[in-house]
Amino acid sequence: MAPLVSSIEISRPPAEVFAYVTDPAHFAEWQGDVVSARAASDGRTFTTTRRIGPKERTFTQEVTDSRPPVHWSARGLDGPLRPSMDMTLEPLADGTASRITFALDFAPQGIGVALLPLVRRQAAKGAPISYRNLKRRLESGAA
Repeated sequence: MAPLVSSIEISRPPAEVFAYVTDPAHFAEWQGDVVSARAASDGRTFTTTRRIGPKERTFTQEVTDSRPPVHWSARGLDGPLRPSMDMTLEPLADGTASRITFALDFAPQGIGVALLPLVRRQAAKGAPISYRNLKRRLESGAA
């Protein structure tokens, strides 16, 4: 299956958007299903606790590519669905604004194969809401 791809324009410079969106300490501020997230001391991995239905699940992910302020990728290391995210930023308006494109995909393992259609539907519905939250936070100065 193709990744779920969304783009949004944010009236903030790419470096500012990149720093905020890639910092796990901010994930719960703009991603609706994130309860908490924190970077590991190695700087390459982070854990994210997400609300999935009535339960909370914690997953470990690793940053696979980081080229500030234009590209960031991470992939899941555990769990039945193992999400991967590729994020690309493009400068707009002489660098005072940004277009951010997210490509979200999943690598199902075991029971994750059966859960994949449901999770993709939930992500397709919830991810754009999170991206609008991101835009609102950054443009309002709340970030």
